[in-house]
Amino acid sequence: MNARVETVATNNFFKSAFAKHRCLVLADGWYEWIKNTPPKQPHYLCRRDREPLYFAAIYAERDDGGLGCAILTEPARGSAADVHDRMPLILDDDSLEHWLATDLTDKETIRSMVRHIDAGLVEHWPVSTAVNKPSEGQGDELINPL
Repeated sequence: MNARVETVATNNFFKSAFAKHRCLVLADGWYEWIKNTPPKQPHYLCRRDREPLYFAAIYAERDDGGLGCAILTEPARGSAADVHDRMPLILDDDSLEHWLATDLTDKETIRSMVRHIDAGLVEHWPVSTAVNKPSEGQGDELINPL
């Protein structure tokens, strides 16, 4: 599940987790699909320097006692906007400690101390539609450029 950065601090479903249960999701990259191409064309997005991405996320206990997690999304910036209208909120290195600080609960304080990475650090390329078909591959070939 995703949570919009614009409303996560005020949405009744997410605001408690935003104030008290922030976490990071570590990734090498992510996939998005360009919808105006038949078939939908998947793209792989990552950092130009191939450093890890730190997605801002929140978590909460679900009704069944397990944990649920939502990645925060923001309007797409830079080249990511060529592929999709939204993207994960990717934190810069200086924001990680602030994002995880349990003593920060005020939304304006959090927002003032947390920054996303520069949009110029993100690049993308088209990849095989096998991304849509788990039975056709699960390895590194899924991020190889077409």
